[in-house]
Amino acid sequence: MERVKGFEPLTPTLARLLLPIFGPFIEFSISVCSCYFSSLRSIPFPRIAIGHVFVAKWWLNGSERKHPLPTIKLTKRAVGFIKPGQRPCYYFDADLPGFFLRVMPSGVRAWGYEYRLGSGRSAQKKRITIASFGSLAPDEARFEAKGFAADVTRGSDPAAEKSAKSKASTVAELVELYEREGCFIQRGIRQGEPMKERTKAYTLARLKHHVIPQIGKKHVIEIGAGDVERFVRAIGAGVTAKDEKIGPRTRVIVRGGQGAARKVVRDLSAVFSFAVRRGIMPANPCNIAAVRKTDNKRERFLTLDEVQRLGEALDTLEKAGANSKALNIARLLALTGCRRDEIAGLRWDEIDFERGLLILENSKTGKSIRPLGVSARVLLETIAQNTSSPFVFPASQGNSHYQGTKQIWPKVIALAELPGVTLHTLRHTMGSTAVSSCEALALTGAILGHANSRSTAIYAHVQNDPSKQAADRVSRIIAEALDTSRC
Repeated sequence: MERVKGFEPLTPTLARLLLPIFGPFIEFSISVCSCYFSSLRSIPFPRIAIGHVFVAKWWLNGSERKHPLPTIKLTKRAVGFIKPGQRPCYYFDADLPGFFLRVMPSGVRAWGYEYRLGSGRSAQKKRITIASFGSLAPDEARFEAKGFAADVTRGSDPAAEKSAKSKASTVAELVELYEREGCFIQRGIRQGEPMKERTKAYTLARLKHHVIPQIGKKHVIEIGAGDVERFVRAIGAGVTAKDEKIGPRTRVIVRGGQGAARKVVRDLSAVFSFAVRRGIMPANPCNIAAVRKTDNKRERFLTLDEVQRLGEALDTLEKAGANSKALNIARLLALTGCRRDEIAGLRWDEIDFERGLLILENSKTGKSIRPLGVSARVLLETIAQNTSSPFVFPASQGNSHYQGTKQIWPKVIALAELPGVTLHTLRHTMGSTAVSSCEALALTGAILGHANSRSTAIYAHVQNDPSKQAADRVSRIIAEALDTSRC
């Protein structure tokens, strides 16, 4: 239907403004004219006037049907005059196609952008909210809309991406899911088995104290390799370190540094691998991040002279009244090459004196059988068995095993003048001494309880004294052949 002749096109917004103002006046005029001309039946003015008014009303309302979305220049001044209607209304910008202001009947307003996926009128039309009206000025919202327009031009779907992001888990939520369903060994011979309780506790503690404070609120699909690199550098710089009292005689001490950063990034990589297997993430960003995940190879071990000083320090402290449980644990660690908790938590039923074996039911690598040397057996036979506890070294209180070796160990290394030596150094000493004594790697691995030879290889450091003696012997032979006085 055509517009009334003589009328210039009006924008739908202007039509909305004019109709409430002039509509009542025109209708009143029609009513007066109808009464006046009712006696003059020969003049059909009322019918003509009423017809023109209805046509005018149709033109004003019809413009809304033909152009259901009003278009104005969205400026701060213009949007200030817009009032809420009885239903949601979208006011589109005259300069940037697709940029709009949504006005709800409640008065709530928001900036948005409308676009089509594909080309042609049949392409799907979608809308995305930019921000609330008060949070961004019109020019700022228009700038964001231009960014969405550029994304659409490149083939992206901003609305779908925003919807996926809103449904995606945050890193904190992923860590909670990992705690409930993902704390399992991911590789090796124990793949699929649950983590040890202590391993699980330490892993979750690192995630909660380092990961969640830094990137916990980020969505997992937003995390990239760059985020991982910045996160690791922050931990290495000590950003997450803290010493916080959380209760009576209870503190949370979080240490940052490079060592902590390497441990945490391994934990985070395991969490992301779990997310990939669940279909939560497309890929693990830790795999391509330029970060170091391996610890420094420990080359520190004790020479025989240092072992002798260690023994003398243990004897001295025992005579001074130090706890014999801690001292015997240290001696057995040196004599067996076991891990600290394997000896501290050793049970009597795990010792086979007749065959000279330790049958550990719950070691780091699962069930493990270790050869037990004569010296270690003699030491174990001198320890009195407590019938009320299954442990070789029971705790003074409670039903657990003794855990006070770490408190006495600093006194031991100070007396023996062995700075930097840890309890794990004793295990490393066993491995290096075995290889230096020409024991095969396979036999050394059996002593240490390694599941594969690669683990044993890191302990295969030849002690310096035997290698120096060999070098002296070989160089002397070559020197004699060269007939030189240097020897």
